Amino acid sequence: MSAQPGRDLDRALRALADPNRRAILAVVRTGPRAVGQIAEEVGLSQQTTSHHLGVLRSAGLATQTKDGTRHLFVVNTDGLAAVRSYLDDFWPTKLAALKAAIENRKPNADG
Repeated sequence: MSAQPGRDLDRALRALADPNRRAILAVVRTGPRAVGQIAEEVGLSQQTTSHHLGVLRSAGLATQTKDGTRHLFVVNTDGLAAVRSYLDDFWPTKLAALKAAIENRKPNADG
């Protein structure tokens, strides 16, 4: 477990703010892909794709393995779990507010 979960979350959210990085994650979520394959699928140069993959790796959202001389990238679901956990914390509050609003709503004359 990370010693700085807040910092890790900030890095992950900053990485996800970029649409190119989200597109890259969409490509590698189905399985490991080489940089060239990713670049082709998202329409970026290999250099730009490599940069974005570096950011995603630093944020804990992607991992890299080697297959011979090829570097393969895939989504790191552990990195996404921190983001999901953060976002999931909002739902109980919103659902409780919705429930209270419905329960406190005055019936109209038609109903």
